[in-house]
Amino acid sequence: MDTGKRTVLKAILWNALGLAMMALVGFLMTGSLATGGAMAVINTAIGLSSYILYERLWARIAWGRSHG
Repeated sequence: MDTGKRTVLKAILWNALGLAMMALVGFLMTGSLATGGAMAVINTAIGLSSYILYERLWARIAWGRSHG
């Protein structure tokens, strides 16, 4: 099982990549760095929080794990 710190670090790194991609898409779709950046920050905040909660929930579920 991953530690809480590992889960948070994985989430942060994954969301940093998503932040960059969302900012680029937002900019390309709107032509505005400010709007694209705002969209990216909001998306990343929601995604990061959801991912951490999701991972910690699954860390508590033993179903499907091998115990060998």
